[in-house]
Amino acid sequence: MKYKIEKDTVQETLILPLYSRKLCSELYPNLYRDETAVRLIDEIDYDFSEAEKNSRSLMQRFGALEVAMRQNDLAFEVRAYLKMHPCAAVVNLGCGLDNTGKACDNGRCKIYNLDFPDVIALRQQLLPAGEREQNIPYDLKDPAWFDKIDASGGAVFFASGVFYYFLTEQVRELVQGMADAFPGGVLVFDAANRTAVKMIAKTWLRTAKIKDVGAYFAVSDAPKEIGEWDSRLQVSSKGYMLGYNDLKAPSVSGFFRFLAKIGDNGMKMQIVKIGFGGRA
Repeated sequence: MKYKIEKDTVQETLILPLYSRKLCSELYPNLYRDETAVRLIDEIDYDFSEAEKNSRSLMQRFGALEVAMRQNDLAFEVRAYLKMHPCAAVVNLGCGLDNTGKACDNGRCKIYNLDFPDVIALRQQLLPAGEREQNIPYDLKDPAWFDKIDASGGAVFFASGVFYYFLTEQVRELVQGMADAFPGGVLVFDAANRTAVKMIAKTWLRTAKIKDVGAYFAVSDAPKEIGEWDSRLQVSSKGYMLGYNDLKAPSVSGFFRFLAKIGDNGMKMQIVKIGFGGRA
């Protein structure tokens, strides 16, 4: 029996990123593979005809490459932290139906997936928590969720496509609160400059039919701009299209590599890493 998702619902906003990850797996199998997304798309009763039609466009295919690189980069940073802290908490902030935490499981870490209660209710249906895993129903901006994380072995937090929709002050408050609660932990997330964030508001929010939400938080020089928030923060960043992978794969055209350069350099599309109180 398939799980039905209606059009114009909150649940629908989770389906489109999931479809993007499935599309990435098909278009760039040598770069990215999300078995969970492929499986879930088959288990969901939803009219994907519009998404399938859009997937043939050049920009949609490049958008899928962006998604693939972003997820790969975040997973790389999570695995790097786990090499030093094998029993750490791995926390997916604003998880939706993403299973990156499980994909990075080393058999010893603790996995937490955090999102709004209605999102977690859907996740419990489609991705029930496994061993050493918890799905936590909280608003990310409510620091009460800090108490739900066992960070005794360290903690690595990651957020994919989340902070764009926060005000800068909200991101700053969250980061400072996390620095208080999780010394020695690391937060990694994707960010971009003001030009790119305006494009997100015009394209992605409209495509996903998300209303009453804007794209706000933008960063150009993360070490300088975020580093000024608090002396305890060790901030670094890398371009997320080419900072971790040269994209010299048969599935990626020269034109897409050119666009990737523009993304990293012109739009400042980046993975930001923040260490709390210790070396990141």
